[in-house]
Amino acid sequence: MRYELDLLNPPPLTEEQVERLKALDNLRDEDIDFSDIPRLSDDFFKNGMRNPYYARALKAQLTIRLDADILDWFKRHAKDGKGYQTDINKALRAYVTAQEKRAQKKAG
Repeated sequence: MRYELDLLNPPPLTEEQVERLKALDNLRDEDIDFSDIPRLSDDFFKNGMRNPYYARALKAQLTIRLDADILDWFKRHAKDGKGYQTDINKALRAYVTAQEKRAQKKAG
């Protein structure tokens, strides 16, 4: 079975989902059990970077020309030849993120 979700037009929530969200909304911070989650120090966030593309993570379909050997490499290293486009996207995102960090360091 396969489902497709239109992120710009999600299905309505069920009554049960609405009730669960209301219960979470009414939960006080001091009533949340954090015992299984380690507390994060300020050092943890020093090298953190907000993903500037998260809010725009919708996919755009396009035609792109890649060197044949590059495309072949991604296809050969994908599981059963599937997922190579996702792998290419991940590689491009890693490059963009590295360039953004580099630019931030230069900016000071």
